Amino acid sequence: MIRGVHHVAISTPNLDRLLGFYRDLLGFTEVMSVAWPEGSDDIDEILGLDKSSARQVMLRADNLCLELFEFSRPTPGPMAADRPVSDHGHTHICFDVSDIDSVYERLLAAGIRFHCAPKDFGDIKATYGRDPDGNVFELQELMRADDPAQVIQTT
Repeated sequence: MIRGVHHVAISTPNLDRLLGFYRDLLGFTEVMSVAWPEGSDDIDEILGLDKSSARQVMLRADNLCLELFEFSRPTPGPMAADRPVSDHGHTHICFDVSDIDSVYERLLAAGIRFHCAPKDFGDIKATYGRDPDGNVFELQELMRADDPAQVIQTT
């Protein structure tokens, strides 16, 4: 039985740069960091790759983990710059925040690019931005405590 989402994974060409964003700016906590060399057959089998090697970091923020990979083998293909969220596949990661306006201003001051300032839709305020690799993330603040979409707190 599915209990919920544990983590979302992102492959990056620069792990340290994404750590600066997700860990240092957004406040995720690093809970694991590993690397594996080429020839790690069990990992290759799980990933469906041949002769892979990578660095991997697991980050945690309350009830969500974020897994970051920097592959050195096989050579990764680039993500399309400014990939539109309408393309098939992964569109964005949403972070539920309190005081969206202050989070937005803090990230904007740090040079993070947003599509627009937070918009107020009554029961929700939201905006989309791009991490340093161009991956789309959403900031949302649910304005009603009884909103059925409120995340369940685990801590």
